[in-house]
Amino acid sequence: MLGKTLKQLSESLSKKEFSSAELTQFYLDRINRYDGEICAYNYINEKVIEQAKAVDEKRAKGETLPVYAGIPMALKDLIIQKDMPATCSSKILEGFVPPFQGTAAQLLEDAGFLCLGKLSMDEFAMGSSNETAFRKKTRNPWDTTKVPGGSSGGSAASVAAGLTTFALGSDTGGSIRQPASLCGITGMKPTYGRVSRFGLIAFASSLDQIGPMTSNISDNAAVLSVIGKYDKKDSTSLNIAQDDYSKYLTGDVKGMKIGVPKEYFAEGIAADVRECVNNAIKAYEGMGCEIIEISMPHTEYAVATYYIIATAEASSNLGRYDGIRFGYRADADNLKDMFYESRSQGFGDEVKRRIMLGTYVLSAGYYDAYYIKAQKVRTLIKQDFVNAFEKVDAIICPTSPTTAFKAGEKMSDPLQMYLSDINTISLNLYGGCGLSMPCGFGADGMPVGVQLLGKYFDEGRLYNLAYAFEQQAKLPTMPEKLK
Repeated sequence: MLGKTLKQLSESLSKKEFSSAELTQFYLDRINRYDGEICAYNYINEKVIEQAKAVDEKRAKGETLPVYAGIPMALKDLIIQKDMPATCSSKILEGFVPPFQGTAAQLLEDAGFLCLGKLSMDEFAMGSSNETAFRKKTRNPWDTTKVPGGSSGGSAASVAAGLTTFALGSDTGGSIRQPASLCGITGMKPTYGRVSRFGLIAFASSLDQIGPMTSNISDNAAVLSVIGKYDKKDSTSLNIAQDDYSKYLTGDVKGMKIGVPKEYFAEGIAADVRECVNNAIKAYEGMGCEIIEISMPHTEYAVATYYIIATAEASSNLGRYDGIRFGYRADADNLKDMFYESRSQGFGDEVKRRIMLGTYVLSAGYYDAYYIKAQKVRTLIKQDFVNAFEKVDAIICPTSPTTAFKAGEKMSDPLQMYLSDINTISLNLYGGCGLSMPCGFGADGMPVGVQLLGKYFDEGRLYNLAYAFEQQAKLPTMPEKLK
């Protein structure tokens, strides 16, 4: 069953080549076999087999079913699925089971998908290696001594290891694309407002976006076609027509203009990563694309700008976790100590660091010097993208400056960890769409990802560019040892 696209799985289920219960059990068996070492799942849905059998019964009776009825998938543990734990891989949310359904999860359910469970992540999506998770610190399926990337590390690893058909992740500064690169799969950050954030536990509200993580381009397009729908429950959801992105996958990219920003190939990009990405650029040139060197001069300020804005928003969003309303509550003699101890014990070091940074830049005397200035620079970074897209149809660059690094290698140096997202952060500040896909392997045998960046609501063009490369490159997206 591995290697089949969602369309092929749907057709096989319709033809009764296998049942939904058999398909679901196949993935549960793989989770049981491999997840002890990979540690991708925080929670397994105990009801999923019964849910699959119910779909099979309806199919046997000849009832009309949604197109993807009975196909299992999984969700990052900050996307709310009713009656399933939602912990954000944090101690402070242990025991929280939401009584309502998030929009993205509901749209998948309406399309017939079944949820296998919730996937590990960096705590509250704060991290680039999945090592800030409170319990399950996911490892890379290609080499379990290395990290899967973050914060959607569990989502990326589960897809790469064949522990689900696909997963949803979230991307605040590269948290879908960077782990997709390190695990050798495809990850899409849609345009801000394309996918509803209702039911997404927030890190930084002006940056967060839910997106699909898959083993191939066609599945990614299919999933975004399901979840990319206007939602009146989300004030940032844009009221534009739902699109079928599969129709864009023609493979014809002749005449498209692709920009190569020199700032994204600066010092710090590993030689093997640079070589793989340059080979991808040559492949596009061979397919008839026009390659144009461009400049995005404010890129050097992106990391500083991002970490001011993101931490400011995080300090505000995480104020609700106080030990009173839900989640972890510490024992204390009085209310003040209970607040203090609940947050001190409930949050990990990285989350505390970002809350403190965010509170600092919003405080009196520093608000103008840091936060307001960062918002002004964000506007300049947005203008870089606007100017670039007047000349080109898409931008190409490395997703991550390196392949996956050893677990523990960067945990003692937060600044080095932050630089893991140096090529992904700017897009979130702009708000456009971006996709990472595999483009080769580094000197260490680990996957390398190439990133395609697009203007607002241009996901279809990116999918077609990615599809054209995928059809030519035909790279493996799963380690041979796990097949």
